[in-house]
Amino acid sequence: MNKAITDGLVLTPPDFTQGLDQWSSGDGTAGSDTYANAGNAALVPSDPDFSGCLELVKTQGGTQPLRFMGQTPLIPGCYLQVTVRVKAVSGALPQVRIAANPRRTNNAAVNGVLKTGPAVQLDTYGQVVEIKAIIGQGDRPGVDMVWGMDAAYAFVGLDLTGPTGGVVRIDDIKIEDATSVFLRDMIDVVDVRDYGAIGDGTTDDADAFEAADAAAAGRTLLVTGGQFFLGRNTTIDSKIRFEGTVVQAPEHRLVLRRSFDLPTYADAFGSEVEGFKKGFQALLNNADHEEFSLGGRQIQLTEPIDMQAAVANRTRFEQRAVISNGQFDARPSADWNTVTVTSQASYSPNDPLTLRNVGNIGAIEAGSLVQGFGVGREVYVHEVNVAAGTIKLSNPLWGANGTQNYTFRRFKYILDFSGFEALSRVLVSNIEFQCAGNASAIMLAPQGTAFEVKDCLINKPKDRGITSLGRGCQGLKVDQCTFMSNEQNLTVAERTTTVLNVNANDPKIRNNRVVLFEHFAVLSGAGGLLVGNHWFHGDSTTEGQRKAGLILTNPNSKTLITGNYVDNNFILLSNEHEAFPDHDNQFSFGGLTITGNIFTAQNAADDFAWIVVKPHGVGHFIHGLVIQGNVFKARGNNVLRMEKVDDSIAGLDYNRFRNLVIDGNTFNSVQSVTQNPVLIDHDQNTAASTWTIDTADLLPFGARSRTVSSVVATDRIRTSGGADVGGFPYTQVGVGAGGRDVRVRWPQAVRGSVTVAVRCDNPL
Repeated sequence: MNKAITDGLVLTPPDFTQGLDQWSSGDGTAGSDTYANAGNAALVPSDPDFSGCLELVKTQGGTQPLRFMGQTPLIPGCYLQVTVRVKAVSGALPQVRIAANPRRTNNAAVNGVLKTGPAVQLDTYGQVVEIKAIIGQGDRPGVDMVWGMDAAYAFVGLDLTGPTGGVVRIDDIKIEDATSVFLRDMIDVVDVRDYGAIGDGTTDDADAFEAADAAAAGRTLLVTGGQFFLGRNTTIDSKIRFEGTVVQAPEHRLVLRRSFDLPTYADAFGSEVEGFKKGFQALLNNADHEEFSLGGRQIQLTEPIDMQAAVANRTRFEQRAVISNGQFDARPSADWNTVTVTSQASYSPNDPLTLRNVGNIGAIEAGSLVQGFGVGREVYVHEVNVAAGTIKLSNPLWGANGTQNYTFRRFKYILDFSGFEALSRVLVSNIEFQCAGNASAIMLAPQGTAFEVKDCLINKPKDRGITSLGRGCQGLKVDQCTFMSNEQNLTVAERTTTVLNVNANDPKIRNNRVVLFEHFAVLSGAGGLLVGNHWFHGDSTTEGQRKAGLILTNPNSKTLITGNYVDNNFILLSNEHEAFPDHDNQFSFGGLTITGNIFTAQNAADDFAWIVVKPHGVGHFIHGLVIQGNVFKARGNNVLRMEKVDDSIAGLDYNRFRNLVIDGNTFNSVQSVTQNPVLIDHDQNTAASTWTIDTADLLPFGARSRTVSSVVATDRIRTSGGADVGGFPYTQVGVGAGGRDVRVRWPQAVRGSVTVAVRCDNPL
């Protein structure tokens, strides 16, 4: 680049022969004294070494200046080389240096900068000496006078210093564009140093960065070696490349709009971790991007990332934002250690989400898992009020009325969003969480909707995969992810890790693969969809313990479970998140459709079942349950049935069952082919007016017979003498052992065959 060529810019002053009235004996500004008609200055038209020159007698003590009074322009990105040839003629020998007077656009002087080049001592009469200096706005090697972006033009010339009386002849001064000396191989690069950036780690270079960005005009910004302090929010619209690094206060943002990815931010801040934090900060602050890509990079962590602390100016964010395409690797560190606190607190079901009079409350962190008598699974500290001594819970406790000791365990997560008040529509996509048994993966914000985790691998979480401490899981989507346990070598009885929990409504959990955890999901909301997942949790022990893979704690969950592969674990219907677990006019267990799934069990005990109802209070029943088109297959050992009631706390009220549909299922190595209604073929070989029909324990959940929807004769109904009988029978239900049998009563003693459709519910 050469502005004199490309832009026709005139830089070199006119020859001295054009008149000395253009040459100041002062600072070069208008009105200053000139050398025209001065007694110590004369033009020499012919000199053996110069083709015309200025002869100057040094008459001023100290410094005698010579300045061209024309304004030499200073253009950002340009470097000017000033050259002059001089020789001493007689008298005292002075020093000579290039000098200039820089000015702002408003003509004010630029102070605080070096205004002279290196001084050269003249030591021989008649010897021609060439004096040079380079002027520029950027602090680059070889630049003698660095003026920054404030300088708009200058009055350029030279100084004579030293004793008076010397006579010096000065050739015409030459000013050239020397920018090419500093250019790199690629001419489409703009160096921030050319626009005043210093790179010393303390000088604020934000203005220089933005000035270079403004001048780039489609070219790439280059940040050369050094440490560049940016003292405020800085936005760069150009593509940018970093050889040096950036230092910036946590509250200040660097927005790289055309290089918005982790590789660039990591280069900028010298660290993948810091680069990720600053990139996420920019993402949530109008980066003109909805996605921050990790660019396939690995981020090695030795401590959790407090996602809100990275975005200090925001406690809420409810727009779409995506974190994608990379890996987090949790390395061993004490900062992953679980913080465990045991404290006494009081609980009342009348204030179901509050613990009061909490001891040592200052040590308890939001997001801690709460454990104690009467506490259901996956209950977390939603909020801590130290002044009031209270804790707000994510879910009620089912049996903890009174005062007791509770244990609070705060797990540590790679991405911890709990510092936000609310976070909505954030997507984590194509991310590998290498937890390595050191860390858990994701903790959600206390409030928010439509958080998504998609196409991710969560490998070996220490305690949890995805945790909700409040209602930030409303509309949670977990799609096409793989969860690999850190406890695969342990038996089911020894495992403690859970993949995810949901406290709010409308989760969509689809097409995931879950390997050997204690639990897959604890869902306490409603309106869920679980489609196409495969979760398996068994071990190699024969007749070993099997635990619930999926736990629904809202009795009426309005949930669809379809097309899943449920392997060596069961679906548990519970109400362990009800402050008043006894039934009292609320909906009871139901609102659930289980269709088209594959259920298997390997070497399970014969009392194992794939669908289990566990009431935590009395008076509950089943209302609105569909189990259709599933396959139930046991291997190794037969199992007794596919469903059962865990009545270790309370049983079910069988007299209130309503709207159960259980049919079209396939059973392999399952003793009782459970149905509702169940069709029973009965052959009565001895004439009797009352036929007692055993439902053979085929009604679901050990329920009693409540209705008979049909009695169909499949053979002639005859008296003992063989005469046909046309009388119509009636039925009695709820008879026999446990009320499971049915009686068919005829007007007279008859024999024959019937098929009876028996229900354990009232279908209305």
